[in-house]
Amino acid sequence: MLALKLLSAAAIPLALDKAERYRLLNQPWAAESICLDILNTDPGNQKALQVLLLARTDQFGSESAGAASRARETLSHFTGEYERAYYGGIICERRARAQLEKRTPGASQNAHEWLTEAMALYERAEAIRPVDDDDAILRWNSCARLLNDSPHIAPREREMIEPMIGE
Repeated sequence: MLALKLLSAAAIPLALDKAERYRLLNQPWAAESICLDILNTDPGNQKALQVLLLARTDQFGSESAGAASRARETLSHFTGEYERAYYGGIICERRARAQLEKRTPGASQNAHEWLTEAMALYERAEAIRPVDDDDAILRWNSCARLLNDSPHIAPREREMIEPMIGE
């Protein structure tokens, strides 16, 4: 196994810029790799964790196995309650959208569950948001619009189980 080279602390700001650029170029795996290098040098770097989480959620729906579990693992390293709630909502919202793109049986119901969870997390983030930061409201509204405009995204129907009459 090859040993990874350590990034210098002075290179972190430019590396973060590069990671964000790779996300914009739709190369989330490259952004993920850069963020991992940054975190290897500075394990608590919150900006690198944010970009890493977003890069991992960019891979939902692709052939990247384990992107959702890697995104959830990243979330556990956030230090702020607001960030954990907000980015937890991002994970759920993006999982919902990935489900909808798959168009497999049950995808609409799965998406409804993920969107509902995302909205609850956004509401939690909204309650503790920093002054002048309405990102959680914007995301909540995005989920609400998707649900309002897509009647096929509905909760699962509950099966009515009738009791068996014994002999």
